[in-house]
Amino acid sequence: MRRDVFQAIADPTRRQIIGMLTHQQLNLNSIADHFEMSRPAVSKHIKILTQCGLITIKQQGRDRYCSANCNRLSEVADWVEQYRTFWNSKLDALDKFLTDNKSSI
Repeated sequence: MRRDVFQAIADPTRRQIIGMLTHQQLNLNSIADHFEMSRPAVSKHIKILTQCGLITIKQQGRDRYCSANCNRLSEVADWVEQYRTFWNSKLDALDKFLTDNKSSI
């Protein structure tokens, strides 16, 4: 199954993992310790994030360390930006309408 960034951020657990990894590299056990779910369940989330390119895993000795690749989130930012532009123009038009018609309201 091909995964994309939107699927990755759709889950609150995965968003929390990304947030944790933006501050520091963590090994898989350290990540799992932050959640009240099984380690295999956390590993599934890690796998999805890796498939989407939002995190990378590097082997260091016996441990595997995860780090965030937030550059991939630019795809989400670009998508959101089109709606920010849309809503800003609508709100500006509403403000103008209310300002122009203030005396008749």
